[in-house]
Amino acid sequence: MTDVRHVLVLPDRDAAEAVAELLTSRFGLADEPRLVRDALAGEDDAEDAQWLVVVEDSGDGAAGRLDAAALDALAVEHEGWLEPE
Repeated sequence: MTDVRHVLVLPDRDAAEAVAELLTSRFGLADEPRLVRDALAGEDDAEDAQWLVVVEDSGDGAAGRLDAAALDALAVEHEGWLEPE
């Protein structure tokens, strides 16, 4: 089975931390999601940074692969989105 990387884009660090915590508890992730600050191209202001929540999905869990629609819905709840695979 091939591993899949899901990337959720959030507007700020607080939202990213909240989503990472919810992902771990709701989906029973073995590995915690990784938070990455992503400065927008051409922007020098730290306020213009997006935060990425990176989830490695090996499909080893009891339910198999993570549901992309559920991940996107969680991101949308926090004013973000799931990057297409």
